[in-house]
Amino acid sequence: MKGILGRKVGMTQVFAQDGKLIPVTVVEVEPNVVTQIKTKETDGYDAIQLGVFDRKEKSANKPMIGHAKKANTNPKRFLKEIRGVNVNDYTLGSTVGVNIFEAGEIVDVTGTSKGKGFQGVIKRHNYSRGPETHGSRFHRRPGSLGSMRLMRVAKGKKLPGHMGNETVTIQNLMIVEVNELDNYILVSGNIPGPKNSLVLIKENIKGKKKGNVELVAYEEETVVDEVVEEVTEEVVEEVKPTEEVKEEATEEKTEEVVEETTEEVTEEKVEETQEEVSEPEVKEEGGNE
Repeated sequence: MKGILGRKVGMTQVFAQDGKLIPVTVVEVEPNVVTQIKTKETDGYDAIQLGVFDRKEKSANKPMIGHAKKANTNPKRFLKEIRGVNVNDYTLGSTVGVNIFEAGEIVDVTGTSKGKGFQGVIKRHNYSRGPETHGSRFHRRPGSLGSMRLMRVAKGKKLPGHMGNETVTIQNLMIVEVNELDNYILVSGNIPGPKNSLVLIKENIKGKKKGNVELVAYEEETVVDEVVEEVTEEVVEEVKPTEEVKEEATEEKTEEVVEETTEEVTEEKVEETQEEVSEPEVKEEGGNE
């Protein structure tokens, strides 16, 4: 048996490689400190006590401080015993991290459910309501409390009362991912308790076999995008020489047009000069006559 304490962060969803959407709960797991080791010789049973989340010394009393000093650590806010472990694998003051679990393992998760306050039988015990009309005065009442001969209400009768704020264990949940870098565990499905509440993740008691889930690796997609960008850049570089050839061809055409225009302009100027030279000669001939 192995276990670890963590804090429920909230819920999200991940995708498997086969396209299946898996709702998961994120559990933040800080390194747990082994604050006490119990053995059959000293306490009658084998167990370890784990502590998590430091407590301010000003809010801790002397017994708490002395108990933590034995493990050479600070006083902890939460302490929890886990029985059935091999105590030879642990030492006093050592830490337990998320690496004790791996993806695919089946676990049981224990937490404290959300408090609902005083509730009626419809919300608390899922009773059906009575008729709303036709003169009925039985809407949300609990109904009969028992038979006439018993002359008392039997123990365990479902009645209105306090709901929630109880220790609840959800069995046979699968660990989808274990992240040692950021210290969190993704557990399939939902687990009891509000956000930031303490939860205990333990090896399943029913001994179910290990599962297998392969999640989508988003790093592969980014690599594909980079390859596509590189290919597009190569194609653009290959296209550039054709554009340069087009530019050279256009430059040659413009040069030819410029040359033709200059030739036309020079021819027109030559013709004008010839006309100007011929006109004065005609005038001189008219004066001699």
